Amino acid sequence: MNMERRDGTAHSFDRIYHAFIGRGTLGLSPASLMLAYADWLAHLSIAPAKQAELWQKALRKFTRFFLYACKCAATDQNANKGACAVCIEPLPQDKRFREPAWRDWPFNLIYQSFLLTQQWWHNATSDVRGVSSHHEDAVSFATRQFLDMFSPSNFLLTNPEVLQATCQNKGLNLVQGWFNLIEDWERLVGEKRPVGSENYIVGENVAVTAGTVIYRNRLIELIQYKPATDTVWKEPVLIVPAWIMKYYILDLSPHNSLVKYLVDAGHTVFMISWKNPTANDRDLGLDDYMNLGVSSALEAITAITPECKIHSVGYCLGGTLLSIAAAAMARDGDDRLASITLLASQTDFEEAGELMLFIDESQVAFLEDVMWEQGYLDTRQMAGTFHIIRSNDLIWSTMVRDYLLGARRPVNDLMAWNSDATRMPYKMHAEYLSRLFLHNDLAELRYYVGDRPVAISDIRVPVFCIATVHDHVAPWQSVYKIHLLSDTEITFLLTSGGHNAGIVSEPGHSGRTFQVSTRSADAKYLDPDSWLARTEVQDGSWWPVWEKWLAQHSTERLPPPAMGNITSGYVPISAAPGSYVLAE
Repeated sequence: MNMERRDGTAHSFDRIYHAFIGRGTLGLSPASLMLAYADWLAHLSIAPAKQAELWQKALRKFTRFFLYACKCAATDQNANKGACAVCIEPLPQDKRFREPAWRDWPFNLIYQSFLLTQQWWHNATSDVRGVSSHHEDAVSFATRQFLDMFSPSNFLLTNPEVLQATCQNKGLNLVQGWFNLIEDWERLVGEKRPVGSENYIVGENVAVTAGTVIYRNRLIELIQYKPATDTVWKEPVLIVPAWIMKYYILDLSPHNSLVKYLVDAGHTVFMISWKNPTANDRDLGLDDYMNLGVSSALEAITAITPECKIHSVGYCLGGTLLSIAAAAMARDGDDRLASITLLASQTDFEEAGELMLFIDESQVAFLEDVMWEQGYLDTRQMAGTFHIIRSNDLIWSTMVRDYLLGARRPVNDLMAWNSDATRMPYKMHAEYLSRLFLHNDLAELRYYVGDRPVAISDIRVPVFCIATVHDHVAPWQSVYKIHLLSDTEITFLLTSGGHNAGIVSEPGHSGRTFQVSTRSADAKYLDPDSWLARTEVQDGSWWPVWEKWLAQHSTERLPPPAMGNITSGYVPISAAPGSYVLAE
């Protein structure tokens, strides 16, 4: 794929047209979805046994539902609520029908018929011989999303919770819901952040750990945090966050700031703050993010703390980039790293979760055209993809709560951060999707840094790898695959929570659990299911476990280093959080 190629007029018109369509589809390719459905329908049309099986399943489900309805009709629902055994139970993660009111007539019949229909369509879109696994997953997912639009929980007259609230509040919940809808629409049109996020202001009550920007280039600001102890561990810590998010997820409010936790424990902490790219940055690629980002930060830290090895930490996409940089350093004999910590980061993308539903040649080409026209992938298109993946939690349940029940969930600092989104440069994101997601070049030894490929197996420093149980972005089984790629000591920790909430898991956070174990460099491979079964579940936050690991892999405590190094040109520029994080 030649990213620098300039196409002729006809081809450019096609790209502009695709970009126009992409504004309405949130960057999703209609052609990709049509190909998936065509594959499924073509194979289903020549599978008479599968068709007969679906007819039989439909008849059995109808019979079960008819008998259930008859039994419910013969039962005194007022005297014996819930006496009828249901035909089908919702999936464990489906929270739409948990309230007891759904067991009352006629709502029990409504939601049971919906779940049976949903189950039948799952059967229809699965196990059709000859359909590619990618197309099968895409069709099953898209069909489920379409059916979820018509869930009885989404409508006033078929949702008993909403009807009860409407009666109790004499319809005022619907009035408030209308006001909420208008307010959200005005904010959307005005490109303003969601209601409540204005209560969290960067530099005032989030991202307030004291520090100084000691280096800036066209892509990053490097923050050095002020020491909080008389002595610090000799080895500093460099954190490489993902540029799909702003860095301060790791420095939220003082009580749940990972940065503050490390500083208070006696670590010298440096943080990369990525620039929010514009159309002028369209040609920034993955190599630029490594050279202007990780490499430049390491050079600055080496100048400020000479003769000290560095604990490196990468989050999400930042962890993938750090892994590439560390592999290149190991290949070239650069031994500046003391350890590597990966937070919900993937190095093998073969089974990269539900995001893979949106990754194929058609989708990547379409998304390239969308980004080519505007120079970047904008925040709405990016957020739209994640909302679709978790539509029940992020779209439909929110709609019911905000617009039908007239209630808003209080916004916390993590939710406010989540709405402070960033853009992705055209070239970098196209390379990321093609080289990592689509072709899995890093895991398959085809990822080049300079003129030679890199291999994760060259890394010899200890690795601490953290994954989260409910991660839709980096599934823990995918993160676990680093055990197949690396030949060094790996401490693997699996924590409760999701991609973001599982990482922001400060001590004292209720309900948190984790599992952790260390594999030596010469140990045999243990598959993820066996690891899960054998590893003890512990209560609490994973932060103390990791900080103890960092301390164990450090050498001695010394007086804190100076803030910057004037002699080497790393002079204080401004107070943290700097200017890049404030850019819209």
